[in-house]
Amino acid sequence: MRKFSSYGAVDRELHYYVPRQELINGAIQELKGDNPNKGGHYITVWAPRQTGKTWIMREVFLTLAQEKDFDVVILSLQFLSEVTDSNRVAQLIAQELTKNLNLEKLSIERLEDFHRLFERGTLTKPLILILDEFDALDQTVIAGLVAVFRHIYNTRQNQVHKSTAEKSYLLHSIALIGVRAVLGIENLRGSPFNTQRSVPIPNLTCDEVTELFNSYQQESGQSIEPEVVQRLWAEFQGQPGLTCWFGELLTETYNQNLEQPILHPYFEGIYAKALNLLPNNNILNIISKAKQPPYKPFILELFQTKKKVNFLYDDPIINFLYMNGVVDIEEVGNSEIYVKFPCPYIQKRLFNYFARELYQEMDGLYGPFEDLSDTITDHNINIRQLLVRYEQYLQANREMILKEAPRRKNDLRVYEAVFYFHFYLYLVSFLRNYEAQIYPEFPTGNGQIDLLIRYAGQLFGLELKSFADQRSYRKALEQAAKYAQELSVTEIWLVLFIESVDEKNRQLFETDYFENARGVTVHPLFVQTGKG
Repeated sequence: MRKFSSYGAVDRELHYYVPRQELINGAIQELKGDNPNKGGHYITVWAPRQTGKTWIMREVFLTLAQEKDFDVVILSLQFLSEVTDSNRVAQLIAQELTKNLNLEKLSIERLEDFHRLFERGTLTKPLILILDEFDALDQTVIAGLVAVFRHIYNTRQNQVHKSTAEKSYLLHSIALIGVRAVLGIENLRGSPFNTQRSVPIPNLTCDEVTELFNSYQQESGQSIEPEVVQRLWAEFQGQPGLTCWFGELLTETYNQNLEQPILHPYFEGIYAKALNLLPNNNILNIISKAKQPPYKPFILELFQTKKKVNFLYDDPIINFLYMNGVVDIEEVGNSEIYVKFPCPYIQKRLFNYFARELYQEMDGLYGPFEDLSDTITDHNINIRQLLVRYEQYLQANREMILKEAPRRKNDLRVYEAVFYFHFYLYLVSFLRNYEAQIYPEFPTGNGQIDLLIRYAGQLFGLELKSFADQRSYRKALEQAAKYAQELSVTEIWLVLFIESVDEKNRQLFETDYFENARGVTVHPLFVQTGKG
């Protein structure tokens, strides 16, 4: 029986896979060209790590290798990642190509001679070249190789009256595969050929994820509750590496009995392990990018709830984070484009990482003999009183809490997310001995942070917002009511963080909001973050 594979290229005979034939056919068309006799395209193939770039291009290679009119070579350049001498890299790539094409021994000692490898006479028929892990090379090496390929490309373009086999160079087409280096802003010369000839690899669609797990059910005979597959899609948004990793956890690592169906409670248990216990190279790579000094402030700002952040491809910080799978694009209508996190799972992992980087769980939140019945009993939690306690704790310990907190450069204010991190860990600490479950949820990927508390068979929803103005407040009430309906609860708490609020406005804006259409009550409550 096949298995899910979360690392490396998929093997059709060993692993579950989605054909993605449309993507493969599109890449083949690019490399062969609209009119193959004229030549193919020089393209870049890019996507964040573990999204299936290598597998798709290997499928492209296997198909093109059956063509009699072309030689086709695929090379991984990962082994050259530590070589910084451009001449040495050119020499080693030439050796690999010479070996793959069974060419007569050709001495390429310098980058300046690298173009000779692709001359008509050296090659006997047009070559389609696929270079994987191209972005693993040193930036200087990349710039040097790209200059050679650009020269070959331009020379061929100028020979318009010759067929592809008659041109001075027989490099019919090339695919440079990587995360960002070829297309990225760091390359001062820009894209090597034509950025419109780039081939992005998108995540799996909801239908493709369903197809993937249908294959498992048909082969194994073990059924999976449809709600499980839908939840898996919602949490991972079709990110191939993470989707298949979780498929491996569900169907293999923790799957004790193939006779039993995979149900939603089982999913929740595995998901909790994936969120808090299990390492994943993809997530470790994303965190390593997000925590770097140039990018960390942007990520912290992205957790704010006042407004969405516009997506600008030319912004080097957004570009880097996008190309490395830390953020993604949200399109609203025809003209609005915003930054969002790629999926709830990644956002939760980043939230947990930065929260615990700043704060550990807290002790001494109440005395050993203190009566907490006004806040929590064996059957209920008084959320209003819990927030009163939190605000009192924040006010009493504000200087210590904010002493090491990161601040925005433009106004030296503490990032809004800092208070969300601290409040989350306060709840975790306060309820630690009551066997309550507290976890963050991010329904939209930006602009909305919710904390859910499961206790005594009840679900308590807390939506966190920074109070900006009355219009935003009214929208927040409506949004909270909608989310309560999605949670199938009849009441929800809208927690409004604000630097200062007087008693008059507290009474005015802490009035319960009841929405008849949804049958939901929203309880708005302030948390003052400035000195009282």
